[in-house]
Amino acid sequence: MRVITVRKNGQDLWDLGLVGQRSEKWRRVTLTSDEIAELKITDSTLSYDSDGRRLRIALQAYSLGIAYEFDPYFGLSISRVDPLPHQLEAVYEHLLKLPSVRFLLADDAGAGKTIMAGLLVRELKLRGLIERILVVCPANLSFQWQRELFEKFDEKFQVLNGRNIRDQFGVNQWMEHKRVITSLDLAKRDEILPGLRQVHWDLVIIDEAHRMSARDETHRSQRYRLGELLRDNTDHILLLTATPHKGDPKNFTLFLQLLDQDVYADVLSIREAMDRKSAPFYLRRTKESMVYFPELQADGSWDTKRVFTKRIPHTAGFVIDGSELELYHKITRFVKRQSQRAASAAKDNNPRARAVGFLMSLYQRRLASSIYAIRRSLEKRVKRLEDGLEQAQDLIKTATPDLSNLP
Repeated sequence: MRVITVRKNGQDLWDLGLVGQRSEKWRRVTLTSDEIAELKITDSTLSYDSDGRRLRIALQAYSLGIAYEFDPYFGLSISRVDPLPHQLEAVYEHLLKLPSVRFLLADDAGAGKTIMAGLLVRELKLRGLIERILVVCPANLSFQWQRELFEKFDEKFQVLNGRNIRDQFGVNQWMEHKRVITSLDLAKRDEILPGLRQVHWDLVIIDEAHRMSARDETHRSQRYRLGELLRDNTDHILLLTATPHKGDPKNFTLFLQLLDQDVYADVLSIREAMDRKSAPFYLRRTKESMVYFPELQADGSWDTKRVFTKRIPHTAGFVIDGSELELYHKITRFVKRQSQRAASAAKDNNPRARAVGFLMSLYQRRLASSIYAIRRSLEKRVKRLEDGLEQAQDLIKTATPDLSNLP
């Protein structure tokens, strides 16, 4: 209000003529001397004629920035997901209560670990805790991660592969993008690690993390060394796997050291924490324990149903004869012969021997699947062998003859 007129009105009373700053409406008020003394005189240079729409947008932006303080599930309310109870429990009862997220989420396959990771990303971003995010996963899952994070959480990630990095030679692509998805086997390469080492991430998510294995202190795979690098170059790290434990306590301890090398260095303390079911670094739920609440009953209770139907495995027997039985015997002899060769090569520390042995077992699985499947596999093997033979013959033809013994 602007004061236009001041007029004395009796003992200790004053009449003030006022005009509204925006409305321009006239108003008269009567005040005592004490009330006049309490009036606040604003700076005459201040203006209230700015764009009200911009002010409203600014206030809305500010309210969204602090909304998580009043609504702990705010990130969920602005995401396109309908989470299950076990997913909410993992994010809001475990992950977000940690001062620094260094956690192993080891639910059974199909539990929706991607959704849980996406909710964590959304909530940490709303709190202003993360900006640079790296997702490391198997190559065949890269675009699935990219699609789900965009469709469900409106988070745009750049998939970095070998071609992207080669096309931008001389530029550290890891520093160019703030949200990156890459494959485990690309990131582990010796020529890639120096670029990764230059970047500090706010959050690293590693899917299928059990692939980062270390047999013991001295035998650490390239993938494990990648995990150590990422552990040391991030504020928050989330490991996702459905198979965290291989039955070896020492191996599991080394795996947990990808979260924190110092905290999880003792096998005994980790075992005691897990026995007490009070491990703050680890959460595992089986399919049998995952439920949801589809309907409210008449008595006010919720109907509980399992997310996954109970699995009842059984073996279906069948009899083969004739040409199928003959094929089975031939494939079995072939597999045995090649496996014996692989075993002999393994004694000479041939790195391909173990792979060959595994490949041989696949032929029997393909045969059990269908005649068509084993036929396609054998046709591909024949083609590979023929191509290899042809390349060897070409090398012989182009090889320079040895003329040293000529007169």
